[in-house]
Amino acid sequence: MLPGKTIHSLSVRLRARFGAVSVYDAATVALLVVLVVLVFATYQSYAVSNDEPVQQHYGTLILDYFRSGFTDRSLFHYVNLYLYGGLFDILANLLEKLFPWADLYDVRHVFCALIGIGGIGAAWATARLVSGPRAGAIAAFALATCGPWYGSMFNHTKDIPFAAAMIGATYFLLRATRGLPRPGRSAVIGFGLLLGAALGIRVLGLLLVGYAGLAILSHMPARRAEPMRDRLTFFAQSVTALTPAFLVGYVLMTFAWPWSALAPLNPLRGLVDFGEFNYHIDTLLDGHIYQMGDVPRWYVPAYLLIKLPLLILAGTLLSLAVLRKPAADAGADAPRPWRRAETGLLMVMAAFPVLCEVVDHGPAFTGIRHFLFIVPLFAVLAGIGIDWLIGTLAQRQHLIAVGAGAVVVALLISNAVLLVELHPYQYLYYNPLVGGLEGASRRFATDYWVDIMPEAVDDLEAYVAELDGPQKGQHRYTVAVCGQRESFEDEAHDDPSLQWVDDWSKADFFIAPTHMNCDRALDGHVIASISRLGVLIGVVKDRRALVRHTTARAK
Repeated sequence: MLPGKTIHSLSVRLRARFGAVSVYDAATVALLVVLVVLVFATYQSYAVSNDEPVQQHYGTLILDYFRSGFTDRSLFHYVNLYLYGGLFDILANLLEKLFPWADLYDVRHVFCALIGIGGIGAAWATARLVSGPRAGAIAAFALATCGPWYGSMFNHTKDIPFAAAMIGATYFLLRATRGLPRPGRSAVIGFGLLLGAALGIRVLGLLLVGYAGLAILSHMPARRAEPMRDRLTFFAQSVTALTPAFLVGYVLMTFAWPWSALAPLNPLRGLVDFGEFNYHIDTLLDGHIYQMGDVPRWYVPAYLLIKLPLLILAGTLLSLAVLRKPAADAGADAPRPWRRAETGLLMVMAAFPVLCEVVDHGPAFTGIRHFLFIVPLFAVLAGIGIDWLIGTLAQRQHLIAVGAGAVVVALLISNAVLLVELHPYQYLYYNPLVGGLEGASRRFATDYWVDIMPEAVDDLEAYVAELDGPQKGQHRYTVAVCGQRESFEDEAHDDPSLQWVDDWSKADFFIAPTHMNCDRALDGHVIASISRLGVLIGVVKDRRALVRHTTARAK
């Protein structure tokens, strides 16, 4: 047995350690644990997205390129994916080999969702670093209950990993710049790894290089008495100190994005090409259909305004108050002398991509999907802003501050309940500014991934089983789908009676979301309606009578 003094000493140390843990930190850790449990409990509810089959194959081609000693160059001719990094898809391919008994897309969905939780953790860490534990907790809970984020975590396997890498790199960048011109080694390496991870998915990770320059400038000696030579020396020393991060990021980028290594300027070419992408893809905005290259300049700002929860929007506006110069006798910023500068930098990082989209009038579609990487920044700003409000109120009237905190908790709970009601279509969330999902239906982008597929196939299988009775499995039915074939076949692979058909006119059954009114593309008897919050989002139609009638007339 341990001596009595040793036990007492250990007990004192444990009490000191756990007593120092903030209740906000404890709540956030509990949140992250709950989210992990939810991922493993619900991942099979999410459909295969349109991008996943081609992305998975792209990852295979990258690995083949390395296995062949760089002689198999098929990846450079596979649609336009060579302009993207394949880091997630490479890792998903490797994970598939580790879990050969698991469904490929289940592996991808769990992996992506866990990365999404990592993004929530990074938002927590960033807001906590800038403004303390309470701000961190608010940011984490706000992002976790944000429908566009949570609903995308499972099958937006390009956008979520990129967004998580960007917010993670932001955290390490802030940590590193606090120590300039001699930042901590762990912060520099962390920034480099996540910079490389971001670049290994999308070329927009180059934004982080520019943000690093802004961060250095924001920490330069600002006093006029400082000689210009000293300021330039500070800048040069800071760039030199961060150079290892850029090198680490570059190496990781070239591994995950082989095309970027073929020529020194390829990353910049990729950035230019990315801004000029223009396919024949339609998108919805306030009931009007636009080609992705012809959307109004206000497309992305409008979608951000109606897709983000009101709590995040209000908190972001409140964060502007942090930028004001504190009164001489106010010591609110004394414990955190970098709060104003870092909040300003976060605002620039959140606003700059949107401003570029508006000014350059770039292409856009499917709402904020391609701008998910700024959503964690908005959550961080919301945490900082709401924390500022509660802290300011507490200095004047404690009860009012408690009331404000209660309102925040109530709004977070309300958002969480709404996401439960939307499950598994959380990415269809719209805020009250547009009337929620009901107001957005058929006017704005809804189920563009055809996430209704698992539920629709289950409903169809149940209908066919009742239709066939004892002869179940002896008939073959053709199914037309307003969506990707891989998504349908992944759900129906255990039921040979349901077969995909390309010619919709010959389909016995039809599965379609209400997005872009695709459910109205074919007539038929509705045998299953998929709804959330009283809003129709998808249908399954029986077309057998119509097909028989058409066939009979043809004869």
